Amino acid sequence: MNQIKYRKMKNSIFHGVIFCVTLIGIVVLVILLADIIMRGVPYLTKNFFTSFPSRFPKKAGILPGIYGSVYIILLTILFAVPIGLGTAVYLEEYAKNNRFTKFIKINISNLSGTPSIVYGLLGLTVFVKTLGLGKSIVAGALTMSLVVLPIVIVSSQEAIKAVPQYLRHGSYALGATKWQTIRKIVIPTALPGIFTGVILSVSRALGETAPLIMVGAATYVSKLPEGLNSIFTALPLQIYYWMGLPKEQFKDLAAAGIIVLLAILLTTNAITIVLRNKYQKSVE
Repeated sequence: MNQIKYRKMKNSIFHGVIFCVTLIGIVVLVILLADIIMRGVPYLTKNFFTSFPSRFPKKAGILPGIYGSVYIILLTILFAVPIGLGTAVYLEEYAKNNRFTKFIKINISNLSGTPSIVYGLLGLTVFVKTLGLGKSIVAGALTMSLVVLPIVIVSSQEAIKAVPQYLRHGSYALGATKWQTIRKIVIPTALPGIFTGVILSVSRALGETAPLIMVGAATYVSKLPEGLNSIFTALPLQIYYWMGLPKEQFKDLAAAGIIVLLAILLTTNAITIVLRNKYQKSVE
């Protein structure tokens, strides 16, 4: 009885600590968001969205950062999702369940926790120097694809694992080949889980700064990208640049940039969630 009471007391203390920590985190987050909104909203003018960076706070805008972030995110999704999904399909449906396959899966899971600056160094070595892509949008997007690829692979693997075996067996019983079963049964059923991985990937890619700095993304760009080989900047870099300037008004501009970054993040996540729910309903 004493042991049972001790365990109950221990669990109640643990849950109480978790509740307090969570509550403190929520309060801090609300305070930070309130401060950012109060400082940034007055700067969310038409000029802010249509102008280029300037040494004068009232003339400074975030247009190149928006263009750069949109380019990076779209290209990252284009590169990472097909490769990640294909890798997950191979590992779960085609690869033999041996030590080598388990070794590959463990290392892919470990890569998802690797610091992003390591991927930045890899992108600098492979894409910028070896392949000669230079400080371009393509080099940045390929580097960011390396950052999010393990997340896409792991989430796609889990989604494919969750597909019931009887769906595969029913497809085989009707005479479908393995590839037809994967293409028409497994992948459509697993799409909601795959979209969840894409949401996590987009969220991480939008906020990353270190890999883009390593591949040579600029903090100050006075023109829009003319193509995929152009020099570029991104919203996190623009915010980082403004935070380092001495004038207090630039920190207010950084707060406005954070609001724009959050808006883009929420919009892309909302689109992905809508697509996920749509495919989930069609599967059900």
